[in-house]
Amino acid sequence: MIDFSLSEEHHLLEQSIREWGAREVTPFIRENDRRHHFDRERILGGMAALGLLGISVPQQYGGAGMDYISLGVASEELEYLDTSLRVIMSVHAGLNCLSLLTWGTEDQKRRYLVPQAQGKKLSGYGLTEPGAGSDARAIQTTAIKKGDRYVLNGEKSWISLADVADNFMVIAWTDLEKKKQGDPSGMTAFIVERTFKGFSSGPMKEKWGILAGNTGFFKMDDVDVPEENVLGRVGEGFKIAMFALDQGRFTVAAGATGLIRACRDASVKYAKERKTFGVEIGRHQLVKEMIAQMESDYQSARLLWLRSGWLKNHGMRNTRETGLAKWFATVASERAAGDAVQIHGANGYSDEYPVGRFYRNCKGAVIYEGTREIHKVMQADYLLGYRVDRPTRCELPAYSEMTKSKV
Repeated sequence: MIDFSLSEEHHLLEQSIREWGAREVTPFIRENDRRHHFDRERILGGMAALGLLGISVPQQYGGAGMDYISLGVASEELEYLDTSLRVIMSVHAGLNCLSLLTWGTEDQKRRYLVPQAQGKKLSGYGLTEPGAGSDARAIQTTAIKKGDRYVLNGEKSWISLADVADNFMVIAWTDLEKKKQGDPSGMTAFIVERTFKGFSSGPMKEKWGILAGNTGFFKMDDVDVPEENVLGRVGEGFKIAMFALDQGRFTVAAGATGLIRACRDASVKYAKERKTFGVEIGRHQLVKEMIAQMESDYQSARLLWLRSGWLKNHGMRNTRETGLAKWFATVASERAAGDAVQIHGANGYSDEYPVGRFYRNCKGAVIYEGTREIHKVMQADYLLGYRVDRPTRCELPAYSEMTKSKV
């Protein structure tokens, strides 16, 4: 039986994030956003102390051992505070850590997953390139085997945490003949450390939104990566990249749900304070309509990510469901943010109110980890029978399996 009610543990998690956020995030987020400042010490220290950086990693690998619904709860609560916080969960906890948990060797888990889950190391994900976004097969990064190592060359762009992460999961071509044919079975995933010689990174300063987050690029010029840092098997890079996106999209869906709630709450508050024509603007029918739409979108988006989380908890394939949740929630958050600015009128166009920041932040999620157009096509293909998900070599362990081993 499907049960979407939150447990006491989930509610305690919500409360702990809200209390920490009110103390350590809300008073500083507007200034950090204005300064384009990634407040690493305050934010990462607090998230590590709360166990968020390894929230759904088993305790035996340094994590909190909480279920995947908890990952969604945390993502929703963090984006309610600011999108930049949820991005950390998407990249570090979702894309990277859960991929390591599922595809990594025991040695890789000990060397990389444990310190990442403990919050001692921060991790990133390297797929997108200057000429490759939705078309992942268009990446140009190569990894040429030389003895017991691979030599990586290429550039990754629009990478969250590019200038601050310690370890990266990088997708590269290892079979150049398959690269010419566009055959994704020629791709391989690697664990690359920032400290490897030939690795360099820099920030992207022209961003429009998520200004309190770190986004940038990194380059690899003859970077030597030991053979034992191949994640999964040689040739499984594309599968692993798509698997990682399933996890990231889940956090994006839950996070966008939090942004809808933030827009709703800010709009309700303002609608009860601001008066026009002698009455609160909340009395005007068209303002009510916008607020009602936010509530409808919030409740729908929440149910969609909860369903995906339930499937993850039971070790079931959820690509279709998670894609739908990501698509709906991000598009709905864009609508909610636009209406929130409209409700605030001229004040919505001012940095003195948070809704302008919400509006700038929401757009990224409609684009990254699968554009809305990509997700529309995917959902249509499922219905038309053009797309059928088949199990990958590995699926996320069911929550019941995660909790069998405790330290």
